[in-house]
Amino acid sequence: MSMSHLYGTDGDDGVEMESFEVSDWDLQNEFNPHRQRHRQTKEEATYGVWAERDSDEERPSFGGKRSRDYSAPVSFVSAGLRKAAAEELSDEDSDDDEKPVKQEEIPKEFVPKKLKTGGNFKPSQKGFVGGSKSFVDFGSWERHTKGIGQKLLQKMGYVPGRGLGKNAQGIINPIEAKQRKGKGAVGAYGSERTTQSLQDFPVVDSEEEAEEEFQKELSQWRKDPNGGKKKPKYSYKTVEELKAKGRISKQLAAPQKELSQVKVIDMTGREQKVYYSYSQISHKHNIPDDNPQQPLGKDSKPQGFALPELEHNLQLLIDITEQEIIQSDRQLQYERDMVVNLSHEIQKMAEVLSHEEKAISNLSKVLDMVEECERRMQPGCENPLTLDECAKIFETLQDKYYEEYRMSDRVDLAVAIVYPLMKEYFKNWDPLKDCTYGTEIIAKWKSLLENDQLLSHSGQDLSTDAFHRLMWEIWMPYVRNIVARWQPRNCGSMVDFLDSWVNVVPVWILDNILDQLIFPKLQKEVESWNPLTDTVPIHSWIHPWLPLMQARLEPLYSPIRNKLANALQKWHPSDSSAKLILQPWKDVFTPGSWEAFMVKNIVPKLGMCLNELIINPHQQHMDAFYWVIDWEGMISVSSLVGLLEKHFFPKWLQVLCSWLSNSPNYEEITKWYLGWKSMFSDQVLAHPSIKDKFNEALDIMNRAVSSSVGGYMQPGARENIAYLTHTERRKDFQYEAMQERREAENMAQRGIGAAAGSVPMNFKDLIQTKAEEHNIVFMPVIGKRHEGKQLYTFGRIVIYIDRGVVFVQGEKTWVPTSLQSLIDMAK
Repeated sequence: MSMSHLYGTDGDDGVEMESFEVSDWDLQNEFNPHRQRHRQTKEEATYGVWAERDSDEERPSFGGKRSRDYSAPVSFVSAGLRKAAAEELSDEDSDDDEKPVKQEEIPKEFVPKKLKTGGNFKPSQKGFVGGSKSFVDFGSWERHTKGIGQKLLQKMGYVPGRGLGKNAQGIINPIEAKQRKGKGAVGAYGSERTTQSLQDFPVVDSEEEAEEEFQKELSQWRKDPNGGKKKPKYSYKTVEELKAKGRISKQLAAPQKELSQVKVIDMTGREQKVYYSYSQISHKHNIPDDNPQQPLGKDSKPQGFALPELEHNLQLLIDITEQEIIQSDRQLQYERDMVVNLSHEIQKMAEVLSHEEKAISNLSKVLDMVEECERRMQPGCENPLTLDECAKIFETLQDKYYEEYRMSDRVDLAVAIVYPLMKEYFKNWDPLKDCTYGTEIIAKWKSLLENDQLLSHSGQDLSTDAFHRLMWEIWMPYVRNIVARWQPRNCGSMVDFLDSWVNVVPVWILDNILDQLIFPKLQKEVESWNPLTDTVPIHSWIHPWLPLMQARLEPLYSPIRNKLANALQKWHPSDSSAKLILQPWKDVFTPGSWEAFMVKNIVPKLGMCLNELIINPHQQHMDAFYWVIDWEGMISVSSLVGLLEKHFFPKWLQVLCSWLSNSPNYEEITKWYLGWKSMFSDQVLAHPSIKDKFNEALDIMNRAVSSSVGGYMQPGARENIAYLTHTERRKDFQYEAMQERREAENMAQRGIGAAAGSVPMNFKDLIQTKAEEHNIVFMPVIGKRHEGKQLYTFGRIVIYIDRGVVFVQGEKTWVPTSLQSLIDMAK
């Protein structure tokens, strides 16, 4: 086996000997250690250097080519398309460009200053495969496709010839690869940047600056070239710097208690030291070290001046001086602030002093005016003080000396000056004879004395309001005396008196008069009133008090209704005096109580009267019917319709049937029908029940004229009855259409057309719908029930619903009523 591939041969003797020269293979192996190496075979692993090899096998090159295996089957590889002659010629030119350039051809500025390659490096290998190419035919491969890539880019806004991105900031040409000219390392032959990279990313390579920085860092480790000692550097601090340092340290001088009491163990030195705050650690290097001096070496020089104690003392003196300067600056700043503060205090005290002088002057003037009033009020004075002059004095106090007037005790001042004058003014006053006497004077003193901030009227603030005390102590005794002698049935003078004083007297005093003086007198008079014997109606001396007392009279209504009910027990509808007595109370009583009173005391009497009515077409007495119809405005329409349905129409229809069965004169029947119908008002005729009764009478007459069985038929009777029926039905239709039009207009104005158009699901929904139509409040009473049924308020009436029936609260019991009656009572 030949070892010539490992060892060289002597040219003369042919003796094999090892060559220690650096070859190209060694250089390539050094600069490209990760190249593809020769793979060891099994035989080489077994025999090592004695393994047999082919004669043409050499050391592996950079290309990493394997030996061909000619025993393997033939495999065909596509050779592509045949190039044209011009393209082959351009390829040959590019191959010439890829040839390595000599070392001398490299520009001088790209050659590094010191390049150690380990020997003479001579590149002999050809260039790498990925050399530079021309990009003229960029994207030419799309001519073999449908151009989908170019189309997609154009859809996304790409413009040919411009870069990618929102602002066309991308590079136009692909990244170029530049062929290295030799086999050296990266940067061995200078910059490898292409022309495209220099255009897209212009960066200046500052090698001179890097060299200067390197020399500067290198000079830091050298000794001084002059060989002299370094001069000591002194640090100076000005007074302004110390002041600024003192201001900053003042803000940070108050450390937290937790940090100031932390125990710190220092083990950085030879011995363990214990500190009790972090501030001691910062000062530990200022204390001279107690360690012994280190022994001097051979090259070390002895210190000529080493006195650590003296240095420490000097540093301590410097620190003390700095602290004194800082403390003096703080004291100076404090004194300056104190001067500014005292100047402001002096200015404020001057303002207070001027204000106090003005207040003293005003108070002295007020005192002079009050003393003048007291002098003129003394008995035997030539010029006594009058009430008008006193009012002018108080006006002057309010206008010119308002602050002093507010701070003074106005109640005591008014008691001392105004009260005696007011008593003298009302000494001979009779309220019932001259009800307006003194109203102007009292109104003026109300504006002068009444406290604007007095919000309560409970009568407990007499000590804080002079006017209320004046009215209670001076004016009120006259009113008590006159009310004690007043007769309730003579109410005109008392009502006029209170009406004239209602805007002057305080509210709580007026309430006291009405509740404690007037109402007991009225209540006592109502208890002694007898409706059967008294000639003066009770409403004549009760109703004038309604504007003043309003709801205060509610307790009187119940005994009045009881006495009226007792008086109506033996009453007959022919007596019209009952209506005259009851009519004024219709709008005073609540609708529910009024309806209950009518149903209990009046309606039964009217029903008995209708039962006594005899219907005779030939000789009719209408007195009883007039007595009942006369109460139409007093009782509700539903109650009147109920009376007519029960006591009148059965007899009336029976008389009509018996009359038609005896060959009547149909003209007389028509007149009789129209005569009775004219007796009722439009409101009663519009009721559905009344319409049904009169329509029933028309149907009876039509059946009578249409059945021609038997006797003689009056000529034209059938036509007259048919015309009458048609006329009456048309009137009813027109009236109903007019009513519906009015209801539709009302519903449109109230905006409840949608609610009215919905069909009620139960009786409660029906009541709610009717309440909305008539603008009546219908809502449940929270927490109130009667026999387990929920109570509701319908307007001012309290009701409850039980199995489709509405019950209204009466005086003692709950009265069932119809929906229409309920609406009438609520209105």
